[in-house]
Amino acid sequence: MELGLAGRRALVTGAGKGIGRSTVQALHAAGVQVVAVSRTQGDLDSLVRECPGVKPVCVDLSDWEATERALGGVGPVDLLVNNAAVALLQPFLEVTKEACDISFDVNLRAVIQVSQIVARDLIARGAPGSIVNVSSQASQRALTNHSVYCATKGAMDMLTKVMALELGPHKIRVNAVNPTVVMTPMGKANWSDPRKAKTILDRIPLGRFAEVENVVDFILFLLSDRSSMTTGSTVPVDGGFLAT
Repeated sequence: MELGLAGRRALVTGAGKGIGRSTVQALHAAGVQVVAVSRTQGDLDSLVRECPGVKPVCVDLSDWEATERALGGVGPVDLLVNNAAVALLQPFLEVTKEACDISFDVNLRAVIQVSQIVARDLIARGAPGSIVNVSSQASQRALTNHSVYCATKGAMDMLTKVMALELGPHKIRVNAVNPTVVMTPMGKANWSDPRKAKTILDRIPLGRFAEVENVVDFILFLLSDRSSMTTGSTVPVDGGFLAT
């Protein structure tokens, strides 16, 4: 399916690794001009070597003022992927203020800030746009030791719907993808123990975790005009986990 993304300009957060990096690579291959945002300069350097023409921006999205300085003049952006996130896992009774602060700053507040920057520019230009928030199956199912992470992703799902409601009249669509465990390098490292993996795999009807391209394909579809009647949706990419 031809998605017709060539010539557009996209911004991807959390672009240094995993889903974000693969999304940048796929957009670049589709002829999109990409602004790649990461807090790790080394990851951006290697990404630019792989994808010449990508514009790197190194910033810690938990820092509101630094983010405003780094992205406030980023220029016209048509497509936004809010992928940056942290997962600080603690038993509920041991959750710390620091874990709450950094999780909500990156997983939710930064989504609001970066989306505001992009949406305000789209509205000023009178241009349509598409925003995809990378959420999780953890937004809708309780997972042990994930209380703060689940809370941030649950909030992201509702934020997605409110953004879609308010930005829709400006022809800006907002959707979320909600993956299960994804076999990024981090995913493989965190879920390589068969006993730990079994706790999730037993709840997935398809019996396997997601590959990165399963998620990236949905992100690109939601960014494209092929999904022009879809907004305010949270799309599971979970092998049926949320159906059980």
